[in-house]
Amino acid sequence: MTAEQPRGMAMEQGKLVTLVEDDDDLRIAVAAQLRSVGFRVHAAGDIAGADNVLRGTGCDCVVFDRMLPDGDAISYVHLRRQEGWRTPVLFLTARDTPADRVAGFEHGADDYLVKPFAMAELTERVLNLCQRSEVDRPPVLAHTDLVMDCARREVRRAGVLLTLSHKEFAVLEYLLSRPEQAVGRAEVMEHCWDELADPSSNVVDAVVKRLRRKLREPELIHAVRGFGYRLGLS
Repeated sequence: MTAEQPRGMAMEQGKLVTLVEDDDDLRIAVAAQLRSVGFRVHAAGDIAGADNVLRGTGCDCVVFDRMLPDGDAISYVHLRRQEGWRTPVLFLTARDTPADRVAGFEHGADDYLVKPFAMAELTERVLNLCQRSEVDRPPVLAHTDLVMDCARREVRRAGVLLTLSHKEFAVLEYLLSRPEQAVGRAEVMEHCWDELADPSSNVVDAVVKRLRRKLREPELIHAVRGFGYRLGLS
């Protein structure tokens, strides 16, 4: 496998990929490659570990090895599709017969890549699947006089265009998708950072502090004591 750089490597910065692979060396290598081009990555070695993430924070794309210690991922994906789960899935596997490929697609795969593979090809396929996941998202999020154009990655308050960092945009998008709801710091951390982030750090508070300053008055992001934050006018 080669660690070549894909075209458009910055296109999907901040998208969250769940990687499920029981080979430690391969899991580490693939996760490092995806992070190197801007993805956040949750890595797991079995279906149970992945399920905790996929039923919790969710993600933009899942890369599944098929044969895992606790079963064939094809069965898990098939079950979740029956539940209405729509997250794009790529199977990354050594099972390369036509029957294997057909079974993967019949049971809910969006793409199928056979080992051994080129890192650049894997990254391109993940980019494409993450772009596909955008289709299900609302193009614009709004609350009071705050408007976020997700496609253009633009935010306006009372018509004034704001300049936000990537992380500020991600945190605001998460809060704006849950207006008037209390959202815990740990939940924001899980959604907007990957597993390498230190949960005991104050990075969420630091980003929110910068957001509050940029959003100006009247205040839109309110602290929920001992828990997290809520977006709303009061």
